[in-house]
Amino acid sequence: MLNEFSRTELLLGAEGMAKLNRSRVAVFGIGGVGTFAVEALVRSGVGALDLFDDDKICLTNINRQLIATRKTVGKKKVEVMRDRVLEINPACEVRIYETFYGADNAEEYDLGVFDYIIDAIDTVSSKLVLIERAIANNVPIISCMGAGNKLDPTKLEVADISKTSMCPLAKVMRTELRRRGIKNLKVVYSKEPPMTPIDDDANSCKNHCICPPDTKRKCTIRRQVPGSIAFVPSVAGLILAGEVIKELASS
Repeated sequence: MLNEFSRTELLLGAEGMAKLNRSRVAVFGIGGVGTFAVEALVRSGVGALDLFDDDKICLTNINRQLIATRKTVGKKKVEVMRDRVLEINPACEVRIYETFYGADNAEEYDLGVFDYIIDAIDTVSSKLVLIERAIANNVPIISCMGAGNKLDPTKLEVADISKTSMCPLAKVMRTELRRRGIKNLKVVYSKEPPMTPIDDDANSCKNHCICPPDTKRKCTIRRQVPGSIAFVPSVAGLILAGEVIKELASS
C-alpha cells in the first residue's frame, strides 16, 4: 500500500524500512548541521528521535538553519524541530531535551537506549564527553567536524578521524581522543582550507549580540563566532543522516 515512504522503500526494501521504523536515533545539536540531519532522518522513516539543544532561534540563524524563519525567532530550537518532525510524520516518537550536553549532566542521560547517535555539537568539550560515553555504551556515533568558515560543500567527506586533514577542529579532536585512548571515530569533515572571516565590527556577534534575551549561551561567551552559509552545514547534516540511514537499514 502506498504511503509517505513508498519511494524510499523502492531503494531500501520493506525490511530496511521496518528496521528504520524500529530505530531510535539521538541528534545532539539542532543547528545548521543538526536540523538538516533530523529532517533527513524523519523523511526516511526513522521511528523515534531524541533532540538535544538548549538554544533558542536567533535572527542570525536564518541564513543556514532549517527551522529558522521570521516566525520562529526567539522560540526553542528543540520545540520547533519537534513540531516540524510531527508535521512530516505524526507517528514518529519525538523526545526533546532543552539542555547543553556536557560533563556536568552527561550521567543524567542513558545513551544505551539509542541505536545511533549524531554529534552535531559545536564545542570540543561536549563532543568529547558525548563520544566517550557513546563508545562506552557500544552505541554507534558519527560526528561532524568544522562546517563554519567553509564555502565548498563538494569538499565534504566521510572518513575515520585518523584519516582527516585540513580541518582545524578534526586536528584538535584527533589529539584529544588519542589522549582518551580513542583511535577511531566516523566523521564528516571538509578538506577545504577554512576561510578567515572578514573583520567587520558592524557584523560582529561578539560585540553586537542579538540573541533572544533569555538565551543561556550568548555569542559573547563564545571564543569564536565563525562565518557560515546555507549550503555547507546543510550538506554536512544530510551526509550524517545518510550514513546513519544506510547503516541502520542494512544492519
